[in-house]
Amino acid sequence: MPMIIKENVSLKGYNTMGISAVTRYFCQISSVDDLREVLRSEQFSAMPKLILGGGSNLLFTGDYEGLVIKIAIMGREAISETEDQVQVKIGAGENWHHWVLYAIENGWGGIENLSLIPGTVGAAPMQNIGAYGVEIKEVFESLEAVNLNSAELRTFNAEDCQFGYRNSIFKNELKNQYVITSVTLKLSKKPTINTSYGAIRATLSQMGVQSPDIKSVSEAVIHIRQSKLPDPAEIGNAGSFFKNPVIDKAHYESLKMVYPTIPGYEQHDQVKVPAAWLIEQCGWKGKTIGEIGVHKRQALVLVNYGNGKGKDLQKLAEEIQKSVADKFGIQLQTEVNIV
Repeated sequence: MPMIIKENVSLKGYNTMGISAVTRYFCQISSVDDLREVLRSEQFSAMPKLILGGGSNLLFTGDYEGLVIKIAIMGREAISETEDQVQVKIGAGENWHHWVLYAIENGWGGIENLSLIPGTVGAAPMQNIGAYGVEIKEVFESLEAVNLNSAELRTFNAEDCQFGYRNSIFKNELKNQYVITSVTLKLSKKPTINTSYGAIRATLSQMGVQSPDIKSVSEAVIHIRQSKLPDPAEIGNAGSFFKNPVIDKAHYESLKMVYPTIPGYEQHDQVKVPAAWLIEQCGWKGKTIGEIGVHKRQALVLVNYGNGKGKDLQKLAEEIQKSVADKFGIQLQTEVNIV
């Protein structure tokens, strides 16, 4: 079946922010061969390209004058297995949360704390997704990616990916150079339960769970996320818009003198400060400006109430960054990619 290239396609349904934008060309890719064919075609070789997964980490600020490639490569395959561990290769187009639930059904542990994170499997290692004390790098084995210029397929191991906090080589020196097509994770068949971070333990207690397993931890995480974060199907958003900043201890201690209640989590010789707290202290939580605003329950989340424009959301994000920098001397970085 030949691949179909469409022209002048609306992207509103392809981004969880619900922003109206149009792309000059659009195609959906279901195999590595299809991807390589598109990249090698003369028509598109010199054209700007945007790789689209679940569209949950994206803010369009206008129409896209290039080719949007929607990755829909599916599949889940256990490629090696021991008594204690299984390695599973997952297509980059698979829905991340659906994959987590599939792993839990099979008794494979390690990613249950990452339940309900929006997006696709292919996007997960790009920003080293993390939640409730777990990051994907802890279960990562390798990934396959196609070079946008040469169309060659390359395998990356964990060291190659240079994982950091919400970061990887694909957001830095290899940004816009590769398309991830599959990810291989190593999961435990005898999982260690991690309930130490955030409200998981308290939520499990409320659920009446005394001996948690990976399924109950997942259910607790889902409950917490649903209580804090809006559903993109109901209100346009891209989850956490900003990263939690990491500052040096001296800076944190000086802030604590002025703001005794400022929360912080020590990381070696640095301290991670919750961005939501900083934003809330600057008076942004729940603020509405026309069709956009800051969510009333979670200050990290910028929302589109229906007909908001990407440029207005970008401007709001910049105003939030400026107020936090002025008040606390901390420069917030966006977690969302702005196009």
